[in-house]
Amino acid sequence: MSAEALSAYALWALPLALVLDALAGEPDWLWSRAPHPAIVIGRLIDRLDRALNEGTGQRAKGVVAILVLVAVATLAGLLIAAIPIAGPVLSVLLVAILLAQKSLVDHVRAVAEALPEGLDAARREIAKIVGRDPATLQEPDIARAAIESAAENLSDGVVAPAFWFAIAGLPGIVVYKAVNTADSMIGHKNDRYRDFGWAAARLDDLLNFIPARLAGILIAAAALTPAAFSVMVRDAGRHRSPNAGWPEAAMAGALGIALAGPRVYGGVPTDEPFLNGEGRRDIGVAEIDRAIAIVWRAWALLLAAAIIAALIF
Repeated sequence: MSAEALSAYALWALPLALVLDALAGEPDWLWSRAPHPAIVIGRLIDRLDRALNEGTGQRAKGVVAILVLVAVATLAGLLIAAIPIAGPVLSVLLVAILLAQKSLVDHVRAVAEALPEGLDAARREIAKIVGRDPATLQEPDIARAAIESAAENLSDGVVAPAFWFAIAGLPGIVVYKAVNTADSMIGHKNDRYRDFGWAAARLDDLLNFIPARLAGILIAAAALTPAAFSVMVRDAGRHRSPNAGWPEAAMAGALGIALAGPRVYGGVPTDEPFLNGEGRRDIGVAEIDRAIAIVWRAWALLLAAAIIAALIF
């Protein structure tokens, strides 16, 4: 394959991967036979945790762990992309695997489908995608949690990986996925990880800074209502996360509902402010379905942007 052909292929890799992920998602027949890249990344993080997270100087050791993780992820991305002839094809496949549009929609839709069956079924489904105590959740709480997950995971699982692939190619998306996985595993504010996971949490915040705001803009644009933009700008900073508030506030404004607010984690209640606090709070399946539709329209806008970029450059 010529250099010009490789360059053109690289430009179209992101649109191709976005479509492939939306169509195929994460097929069980494949991941029941082979380890998902996220599982491989998780195993490396677990080994670094067990090897380094003890004794004194845990913050410095956490920095070392993240540097090792970023170095390994960068090298893996470079090596895969450099494979003769097969490299571009493998790159598209890996990018599609590291995107999560269909997966996030499937998980959120499963909550909507479970709600009519009763709270027990819905609680089982919501527990798969959020960390709050499911036993404390009533129907509006479950719907709110599902919609928040849809908005936040559009950012973390679709926009951010796509953004870092567009910026830094295969190494960029692999590094992002590694850091994001590290944050979910060790970026906790408990006794074991408060210091060791500090670097993972801060780097994840940094890598998501621009993508989270882009995700909020995509949601607001897909909603076709000025309230989505105004609520996003006004309320994003009220969220405990420096990034998650942008897509969640945009979704709250888009649907005219209140999101975030008080919840219970590990038996401990938290008194967090609502996003779009004046919005409706008695919500259910209909609002989840509307959120899914907005997520798909936001995905379509992202795909259109990727296609336009490939045509221009």
